[in-house]
Amino acid sequence: MDRMRKIKRQLSLTLRGGNSGDKTLSETISSQDTGAHSDSGTAMPVGGSGGLRGSVRGSGEIVHEDVKMGSDGESDQASATSSDEVHSPVRVRLRNNPGRKISTEDINKRLSLPADIRLPDGYLEKFNLNSPLFDKPLSRRLRRVSLSEIGFGKLETYVKLDKLGEGTYATVYKGRSKLTDNLVALKEIRLEHEEGAPCTAIREVSLLKDLKHANIVTLHDIIHTQKSLTLVFEYLDKDLKQYLDDCGNCIHMHNVKLFLFQLLRGLNYCHRRKVLHRDLKPQNLLINDRGELKLADFGLARAKSIPTKTYSNEVVTLWYRPPDILLGSTDYSTQIDMWGVGCIFYEMSTGRPLFPGSTVEEELHFIFKLLGTPTEETWPGITSNEEFISYNYPRYRADCLHNHTPRLDNDGVELLSKLLQFEGKKRIAAEEAMRHQYFHCLGERILTLPDTISIFALQEIQLEKEPGMRTNSLSESGKTTKRKWPMNDDS
Repeated sequence: MDRMRKIKRQLSLTLRGGNSGDKTLSETISSQDTGAHSDSGTAMPVGGSGGLRGSVRGSGEIVHEDVKMGSDGESDQASATSSDEVHSPVRVRLRNNPGRKISTEDINKRLSLPADIRLPDGYLEKFNLNSPLFDKPLSRRLRRVSLSEIGFGKLETYVKLDKLGEGTYATVYKGRSKLTDNLVALKEIRLEHEEGAPCTAIREVSLLKDLKHANIVTLHDIIHTQKSLTLVFEYLDKDLKQYLDDCGNCIHMHNVKLFLFQLLRGLNYCHRRKVLHRDLKPQNLLINDRGELKLADFGLARAKSIPTKTYSNEVVTLWYRPPDILLGSTDYSTQIDMWGVGCIFYEMSTGRPLFPGSTVEEELHFIFKLLGTPTEETWPGITSNEEFISYNYPRYRADCLHNHTPRLDNDGVELLSKLLQFEGKKRIAAEEAMRHQYFHCLGERILTLPDTISIFALQEIQLEKEPGMRTNSLSESGKTTKRKWPMNDDS
């Protein structure tokens, strides 16, 4: 242990500059390793921390190989939390260069900051003076200190503009970031003295901080004070419900296809990570003026454990809740979200909700009236379900979906049918749905985009102009209309 401390101390001195430090380090290692060669061309192994493996060459150059970095720019060993391990194939060379100047781009890349970040006055100079170990893997503590110095995690960094909505525990404001001058949404959650932070807020933070996707709303910052927990999200102009209203409930069918694909793309990313949204509805799908659709409000979301465990059936807004959940099932997985996708697909295509029930009994009645009252042949085990028996529904025959969706082509109706299956295990998965013939006209390249790249990065993907769109609803004039931010009753 004493030997390692001496080596680390000498390595620290070496990095701070001076060839004498290199010599002292080499002498230290040589004196403690019997039989070690001190030839200038021989690499000498150096022990270190932070998942770092390297060598010291007699020329005074330090070469680090196989640096394991976490997805947030921290070393895996330092943070011990990263699940997306990256092995760098490139050797990072640190030369003795006391006069090296660190740029804004260096800091943005190092701390995973937005490209348009505006660093505080004098911060670059301070960083250059006090950060000689800039090229080493960052520990979690040092990263937090650096972010705090820039302005993250501080209420004064954000300016409140308008109130967007208010719920039981939270108020949402439209705001502006002083760091980027961009609009943000500030979700201010009141902390009760006895109860602390609502569980929905804890879920939302814990899930969103690890979900990085073009079709999932971005959580920019978290501000914790004694009285509140503020979540800072990217700001989007409106939700799908408001978009429908602004279009006179008649969205261009090409745009319906683009919105549905983006919804499936975001869900597929979640489902690959065993995350269930559990509260899909138009109010929780945000849209910007470019046409990018993003999943929001993960207050009811859960990470699905393996093996299967039971969950609450008090999830998903009634109109978008699948029949198995309505009948009391608590054993479900990612398929719980796919029924809601079908309901939203229908609503975008027709301009009206598919099953607008006011009670569980009425909701099931609407479902059975369209899809037919289930039997043992169409839903094995249903006739032994106590709740189903107690409602004593009439025996409806299934109606043709074509009769209710005149604007959908055959491929669209087939996809809708695959989404609206009684049994969860029979519903089409998000990944399979993305490859359905209905999306064939969008081309193959849209299926191979990196997770964080928008589909509108492809030249062939363009949002069509909505003929009935109200002229003042989008941000064309630089102004945005107020809307209700997606907010759970519990959050």
